[in-house]
Formats: sequence, C-alpha cells, structure tokens
Amino acid sequence: MSDRMAPQIDLPDHIPLFPLPGALLLPRARLPLHIFEPRYLCMVDDVLKTQDRLIGMIQPLPGDKGSAGPLHRIGCAGRLTGLSETEDGRYMITLLGISRFRIASESEGFTPYRRAEASWEGFDADRGPEEHDPGLERARFMTLLEKFFDQRGLSTDWDSLRDADDEMLINSLSMLCPFSPEDRQALLEAPSLVTRRETLVALIEYGLRGGDDEGMMQ
Repeated sequence: MSDRMAPQIDLPDHIPLFPLPGALLLPRARLPLHIFEPRYLCMVDDVLKTQDRLIGMIQPLPGDKGSAGPLHRIGCAGRLTGLSETEDGRYMITLLGISRFRIASESEGFTPYRRAEASWEGFDADRGPEEHDPGLERARFMTLLEKFFDQRGLSTDWDSLRDADDEMLINSLSMLCPFSPEDRQALLEAPSLVTRRETLVALIEYGLRGGDDEGMMQ
C-alpha cells in the first residue's frame, strides 16, 4: 500500500477562516461539517469559485464565545472535497486536511466571514507522505484506549482501529475523542506524529487517572 499524500496544490497567500471551537482537522484526514449560518454559506459559495477550494479551520481562544473574538494563531486548511445541499439550503461538506498554517494577519475586506494572510512555513511535512510512529507500542496503546472508551461509555470499530496505519489511528483518535478545545489545539500543534501520540496518550491517561492510576503507560 503506497503512502497517502495530501493533494499537491498551490497554497494561497490568503484563506477564509472558519472559527469553530472543538473542531479539529489534521493533514490527510477528513472532517465532515454542517454549514447553516448565512455568512458561512456565503463562504462555501465563494470557496467553490477558487482553484484551491481551501477553508482554514481555526479555534477561538478560550473564554471567547463569539466568532469575532481573538483566535489561536495555528489552524489547518482543508480542501473542500464534498458538498451536498439540503432542501432548506444548508450545506453538508467534507474537508480534506492539506496543511497547517499560521495566521500572519487578518485581512480587511467586505466579506461577511473572516479572512487571513496565511504563513505555511514550518509545516512542510503536512504536504508530504503520511507519517509513521516507530515508537508506538500498539498492544499497550489499544489496552489503554479500551479502558478510556469503557470509562466514557464510548463505542468504536475495534477491528478497524487495530488494522489502521499509525497516522490514521492517531489522527482519527485525536479528532474523535471527547477532549476539550484546548486539548485539541495541543494535538493540532504537535510538531510530529510521535509528539501527537505522546500528547494523546497523556490526555487519555489524565482522563483515566481518577479511576485507574495503574493503567498509566510509562
């Protein structure tokens, strides 16, 4: 099986921003979204007219409830790869993670949604082949994960998880597990798959700590 790679596209200087607390998109992963606010319906319409079809997923800083407040500096741009429209005009879209970015500055303009000048420096690995984690002890990791899911009353397809490649396993769990927005931001900003796995394990262990300290991975 060949390594998965994000589509090679020319990364634009400016991208539209979609501030959404708790939403995590990672390179080469897919994120389904339900779009219903008029400004973001407009954003999708505008994005469909561009060659790159990129939307910058970004999280608001903690404590701010509005979409006009301050944002984290690092997000992940996703290419719009799927869209369906409901009878009442809402959009169901899918984004494919292309690359993380850093907000250089927000753009002035007349769009109802926010836009930013994006810096792509430091995220070259996002546009390369999928990453591997040679330090992943899969059996111990899955045992820890089963305890966490059992504690939280969660269910999943365990056979698919056990068979998943390193990157798909770690990134899918990072996106799907019930972590706080700040925890998700830490997973996004992890510089490599190895550090993301280490962060993920630390978060799972923290969730388990009150019930089973002996389940900690060393």
